[in-house]
Amino acid sequence: MRTILLTLAVLLAGAAPAHAAVTLRSGHADLGARIIGGKLQTQVKDSTGSKVVWREPSDVVIEVGSKARHTLPSDSFLGRKGTRVWMIPQAQRSGVIWLGWNTEELRSLRGSVAWTLERVSGPGRVAVFQTGSFGKADVLFDSQRSKPGTRSIAVGVHAHGNWAFTRAGTYKLRFKMSAGSRSDTTTLTIRVR
Repeated sequence: MRTILLTLAVLLAGAAPAHAAVTLRSGHADLGARIIGGKLQTQVKDSTGSKVVWREPSDVVIEVGSKARHTLPSDSFLGRKGTRVWMIPQAQRSGVIWLGWNTEELRSLRGSVAWTLERVSGPGRVAVFQTGSFGKADVLFDSQRSKPGTRSIAVGVHAHGNWAFTRAGTYKLRFKMSAGSRSDTTTLTIRVR
């Protein structure tokens, strides 16, 4: 009898549906810091549908498709004029995910959040930057640097920037967010096609 029960348990466990990640291809999403159960947690605020859903980054794949292809109009820190890159834009564009960051859920905290890109794995270079009024790039993170970057973000901020990728493939970006004595490290998966 025990053998039958063990066999049945193994078969039922194997029959459980596999967990599939949610793929976000267009619309609005943010990487955001929140306090949950007294701990700082980094989650993806998915606003791509009619209702906002906070998701664990491990449950999300950000997909950047052909509508995000961009030809550099002039020489820049990303490459020479005419270089093709994939870019999640700072300003929303139809058919392309609009990925930002926010600390709006942390209004009860004082100070700022240190946002660090600790590591990148993927087939090419990744850079996150904002374009100022006069077109100059303010680079938050650049995977070509030995230390990709840390940025201080005030509590209550919601912002967007350009996320540039030089090659197609899957990128894993490991971010750390810290506020006071609290911190959280998470990996965001971005698939570029």
